[in-house]
Amino acid sequence: MPKEIDRSRSGSRGAEIEWRAVGRRIRELRGFHMTQKEFARRIGVSQGYFSHAERGEKEIGAAVLLRISRVFGKSMEWLLTGEDR
Repeated sequence: MPKEIDRSRSGSRGAEIEWRAVGRRIRELRGFHMTQKEFARRIGVSQGYFSHAERGEKEIGAAVLLRISRVFGKSMEWLLTGEDR
């Protein structure tokens, strides 16, 4: 089950992940041609979970991020930071 975001502290080793920004990038990736339900089905999660993730209300697990990366051809780096190196 995804964890609620604890806004009082950063992630491990001082690396901050801005989950709202991650959600915005996922929303951008989904575009206007695909529903949340279809996107969620393609990455193997419920529409409810996906909705929370897209709004930045839940941390997205590594396995889900990896599936998004593979299914939609975007790097994990881009999903997490908005940058490709």
